[in-house]
Amino acid sequence: MSSMYDRAGRTASLVCTDLSFTWPDGTKVLDDLQFTVRPGRTGLIGLNGAGKSTLLKLVAGELAPTAGSVKTTGDIGYLPQHLALDATLSVDEVLGIARTRAALHAIEAGDASEEHFTAVGDDWDVEERARATLDQLGLHGIELDRTLGSVSGGESVLLRLAALLLRRPDVLLLDEPTNNLDRRARARLYEKVERWSGVLVVVSHDRELLDLVDQIADFRAGEVHWYGGNYSAYEAALAVEQEAAARMVRVAEADVQRQRRELTGAHVVLARRVRYGNKMSANKREPKVIMNERKRQAQVSAGKYRIMHTEKLQEARERLSEAAEAVRDDDTIRVDLPHTAVPPGREVLTLRDLTTRCGTRVTMELRGPERLALVGPNGSGKTTLLRTVTGELAPAAGEAVVHVPLRFLPQRLDVLDDRLTVAENVARFAPQATENRVRARLARFLFKGARADLPAAALSGGERFRATLAALMLAEPAPQLLLLDEPTNNLDLASVRQLVAALDAYEGALIVVSHDERFLAEASITRTLDLGNPPQAPDATEGTPPME
Repeated sequence: MSSMYDRAGRTASLVCTDLSFTWPDGTKVLDDLQFTVRPGRTGLIGLNGAGKSTLLKLVAGELAPTAGSVKTTGDIGYLPQHLALDATLSVDEVLGIARTRAALHAIEAGDASEEHFTAVGDDWDVEERARATLDQLGLHGIELDRTLGSVSGGESVLLRLAALLLRRPDVLLLDEPTNNLDRRARARLYEKVERWSGVLVVVSHDRELLDLVDQIADFRAGEVHWYGGNYSAYEAALAVEQEAAARMVRVAEADVQRQRRELTGAHVVLARRVRYGNKMSANKREPKVIMNERKRQAQVSAGKYRIMHTEKLQEARERLSEAAEAVRDDDTIRVDLPHTAVPPGREVLTLRDLTTRCGTRVTMELRGPERLALVGPNGSGKTTLLRTVTGELAPAAGEAVVHVPLRFLPQRLDVLDDRLTVAENVARFAPQATENRVRARLARFLFKGARADLPAAALSGGERFRATLAALMLAEPAPQLLLLDEPTNNLDLASVRQLVAALDAYEGALIVVSHDERFLAEASITRTLDLGNPPQAPDATEGTPPME
């Protein structure tokens, strides 16, 4: 793996100074951010929309900062969250070795042109290294001349990672790298991360991956808070921190109540003094000049007394506000799925001798309100099967019959029109809904006020998920069959928990593709279909067979 030193022998590093970034529409993402990373593995976490992916794009040079600077020592490798790779590209083009391979083959064929030797340089074993890297990532059967159109989403991620490893960058940036990866592929990625010795910054919601890092950078409210150790250590430290913060809130609340009582008591004392002064004045026991002077002094003293207690109360309130800010009360999506109960035994989906375009063969029935987990290694045809069920792809043979209204949340979240705002996108799916209803629904998905008017193109991965889910849930008729393709890919951990709670309340049937075993365990799955180990008979999918 990479060395902690760059090619000039300097220690690899990443330094962001006073870094600011604002989108063209005026939306501010980063403001005077300070961020420094030295060799080691850093997990960058934070709520969806905090700016994590934007920060990585700025470091990688894909975006230009509005202000401030990014300085890196060494070569940078960047794996983005969303891969937009041309399906016509060959594997060697994705790996960045096509020109070198062509030159090698020309030399082997007897063409001794200088340009070929220049293209090869010292990289005579490039093909062997490329195949070895592919093998290490589990891509044994993928030939270098193969096109991307024939590989799965997970395999595309691994190919891009292989390209980075072949380059041997000094600084490696990974944005949700385990999205779409099956269990075996994740294990290979974990191994690469664990062996990394240069600078590595990874944005992820994968707890197992985050437990391999050396430190956690918690990106919150525009600032980075550092925690030594992995994610489990971070959670333990945060729990202690939050317990102390809650204790400080209780102390501050008690102080505010005490200051209120003292201010009320001060008003009572001053009122008594006024009554006594008025009584003395009425009895005229002292000369008028002396009485007026005492009255003036009493007013000055009373004013100071009142101001002192008022200031103490204000200071107590400020301490309470500061203490409350330290207590985290993160907003999470509130997914109130429609009441779409499907009676037990009612037919929901029938697959009769179905063969998909990629060769997957399935015969099965799904009845309400069953929950089916569709699992299998990358390339086994899970997404193709879902798209065949929706009718987006025609089957190669057999048929898929859907008996109830369905909604499909695709892996690539390509439901939204990037030219429209979030509110306009949701309105497309529910043309009969009023604007107030659309905005009320969006508020429950944390798109409140002006956030609902953000263009879809400017959304982060997690925000795009929320907007897509809001659009599907508001659409009519409400779904009695939900198809979810890797729904946790772009969610922060808090939102994953909220999605699980929402699915618990959902009364329809569900088919979910996911490599997130924790999520599947919490989603009340009743059946599992493993496309990596297809059943031998139509009834072999009944019950809940092992995941693999």
